[in-house]
Amino acid sequence: MTHQTLSRVALVTGAGSGIGRCVAESLALVHSARVYVLDKDAESAAAVVRGITAAGGRAKVCVVDLADGPALRQALPSLTAEFGAPDILINNAGIAAMVPAVDCSLDHWQTTMAVNVTAPMLLMQHALPHMRQAGWGRIVNVASISGLRAGTGRMAYGTSKAALIAMTAQFAVEVADWGVTVNAIAPGPVDTPLVQANHSAATRSTYGDMVPMHRYGTAQEIANGILFLASDQASYITGQTLAIDGGFTAAGVLVSDLFTKTSTAAPAAAVPAAR
Repeated sequence: MTHQTLSRVALVTGAGSGIGRCVAESLALVHSARVYVLDKDAESAAAVVRGITAAGGRAKVCVVDLADGPALRQALPSLTAEFGAPDILINNAGIAAMVPAVDCSLDHWQTTMAVNVTAPMLLMQHALPHMRQAGWGRIVNVASISGLRAGTGRMAYGTSKAALIAMTAQFAVEVADWGVTVNAIAPGPVDTPLVQANHSAATRSTYGDMVPMHRYGTAQEIANGILFLASDQASYITGQTLAIDGGFTAAGVLVSDLFTKTSTAAPAAAVPAAR
């Protein structure tokens, strides 16, 4: 991000913890943006704003439940009145639960779609007229590898993230000539409160075997990708989804000790190939 960010205004959803907090703090303290810290948890959002303010940055608490679309749309003008409409929008907030597809209730489905798909749409619609007038804007939607590849228990969550990825491209092609870019990231397993609440010890062990780096990512590693896409350096990138996943989506059959096994056995040709 360049010195131009001195005048930027950013809105980060789900900024009370995890990835969103890292992004909000970096935008405010490293890139000198004025930041709306939006979260439904007023206490968490206030703590982030206090930290930013104490460190010399500028930030404002925005408390809203993204599951309530009409309330969100009505609240947005007042929520973004202090610094003005955002030049940078990070749709980071999301909800997830591990539910078998056949047991996915209508209520869970609709709430997941409201938070993970409808709220980002409403926020983009709110920010884009200002971005168009300014001739500059950056939108980054936080999707998931679950939006790229199906997974057990991710009926509502995975479908919502796939929809968010598709919506990213839809907006991107329509606003490309305004000087606005719209991109998404697809994090793999990351040590955030949401993941910690949904991943059992068995799940963590499974991911450890499936991710080529054999570890979960950190919130800051994901934030770094978001910050790049929100920068001037990413000016010719739009409509893309960047997987930040330790190699998970690149991997097929992953046998960590394959070469150790084959080096002590018969020639490698004796190891059957997957069909």
